[in-house]
Amino acid sequence: MEHDISIIRPEMRDEDVHMRGQGMPNARLKDIKKGLLTLHTLETMAVNIYKFQITKKESELNRHLIAAMANEMTHVQDFQVKLFEYGWKPSMLRWGYWVVGFVFGFFSRLFGKKAILKTGIWVETKAVHHYGELIRKVDWDEDTRRIIEKDQADEHGHVNRWRGLLQSE
Repeated sequence: MEHDISIIRPEMRDEDVHMRGQGMPNARLKDIKKGLLTLHTLETMAVNIYKFQITKKESELNRHLIAAMANEMTHVQDFQVKLFEYGWKPSMLRWGYWVVGFVFGFFSRLFGKKAILKTGIWVETKAVHHYGELIRKVDWDEDTRRIIEKDQADEHGHVNRWRGLLQSE
């Protein structure tokens, strides 16, 4: 399925929110919960990586980092909404991923543009792989699967953007 990765924040309407999970076997619900918690915490980390890579400088790199951060914030919201639709809450340990995102973002910024881009490529490549594993292993409901596939496409777009910028260095 093709996804328009130029759309940073896909539209969401009131009627898109549904209570989920009723009648599903416990084993399926357990896998969905674990997957959503994983995606939510990893996207929290991604937001912070970009947030702490952005400088005050008016530059094309900062513009791309801001757009990527906004996109990752949408992913956090996607998974937080899904967690609540299923009757769950985000992990209380997600602050640890916030800290890891700060560390990766802040220290890559200290080392300059190439370090920022290499960090982005590394982290987003891991994300694309992680999304793929979760898409294959978890029996998602169709609405959630579509969101996960779109978010994975966004991550792949980030990898390509950072690679292109690194090659132009």
